[in-house]
Amino acid sequence: MAKVGYIGLGLMGSGIARNLMKAGHTLVVHNRSRAIVDEFAAEGAIPATSPREVAEQVEFVFTNLPDSPDVELVALGPDSIIEGAHAGLIFIDNSTIKPETARHIAETLAEKGVQALDAPVSGGDIGARNGTLSVMVGGPQDAFDRALPLFEAMGKTITRVGDSGAGQIAKVANQIVVAGTMVAMCEALVMAQKSGVDPERVVQAISGGAAQCWALDKKPPKIFKRDLGPGFKAYMQAKDLKIVVDTGRTYGVPLPLTGISHQLYEAMVAMGNGELDNSAVITVLEALAGVQVGRAD
Repeated sequence: MAKVGYIGLGLMGSGIARNLMKAGHTLVVHNRSRAIVDEFAAEGAIPATSPREVAEQVEFVFTNLPDSPDVELVALGPDSIIEGAHAGLIFIDNSTIKPETARHIAETLAEKGVQALDAPVSGGDIGARNGTLSVMVGGPQDAFDRALPLFEAMGKTITRVGDSGAGQIAKVANQIVVAGTMVAMCEALVMAQKSGVDPERVVQAISGGAAQCWALDKKPPKIFKRDLGPGFKAYMQAKDLKIVVDTGRTYGVPLPLTGISHQLYEAMVAMGNGELDNSAVITVLEALAGVQVGRAD
């Protein structure tokens, strides 16, 4: 078993970290909010007061943070992981960040002898809790091989996509599909409601055919109950889609559907609903159509 650090114990990070502990690994934890650190300490984790203190004690150090600047600061800033660097340390980032940021961090850490893996995940808070995430990895093969038992504790589909940054490119592709299918599913429900047809019956009718997808399988029951809590928060979906759009510009890739999805999520955040689940993008479509799908019990 390994000694592992985990920095960023939010909705996703806390589920992943607990699965690492369940697998028998010794865990050192740090988070900006102290309450969750104390909670983990009560469960047997070792608390730390800084990323540097985490890195100094472990063989692997994970981060799971909101955005590119946050990861760069924790990895390379004052009192950071790089300041606690030592021979054999592997840095693994479960965040969704810009591919170029992942490459920059990897290159900088390599100067200190630290290998880096960008390893964003998909599967939401349920997948994080259940250890069924999809893990998309970029970085050196030997570092991936060493980290594989840790990935197996958190996910069911684990793929080394390529070199540094490749994991984040895979996550860009993932978010294109996630956002597109989520918006399409919500449009379908609003269409049914507005036309006077029972959306629940429509879901039953189409879920066994070519329209079948994860969003259609998982989200309608909660929408029908107006249970729109996260899940994956909408403001994070908007952030991820900005990364997707920016990456499209970087590589000269037109992303017309993703651009519309991004605008809808930005509108949702502007409406004050950014803390809701990403399926609650239906609230934007409902406002435009003048209907509401489902009702609270």
